[in-house]
Amino acid sequence: MPEFEFEGQRYRNPVELALHVIGGKWKMPILWRLNTRVWRYNELQRELKGISHKMLTQHLRELEHHGLITRTVHPVIPPHVDYALTALGRTTVPAIEALRSWGSAFRRRRQAQPADTPS
Repeated sequence: MPEFEFEGQRYRNPVELALHVIGGKWKMPILWRLNTRVWRYNELQRELKGISHKMLTQHLRELEHHGLITRTVHPVIPPHVDYALTALGRTTVPAIEALRSWGSAFRRRRQAQPADTPS
């Protein structure tokens, strides 16, 4: 496939674009949780053990920028913010499920195999 440009960046293939949009340590876990219900910012931060405020904020902004999630600010005191998947965001769920299944199968296979055995 020839290189292409998307939103001002060059990509060599669609997988590279997909990994840019949903790849990394935290984006898929965020999307996975948002698939089940609407979450508040603090709930996500508590649920995603080890994520910093900066990283969560950055990833939520990027996912919102790409149209995968919505951010709703409720004008109450104290104010709170909810995050939810969009219809486009829901299209990531089958890919995440496939990666979860592959990861589980990979772990089982590698645990059952001696460490020095090539396959």
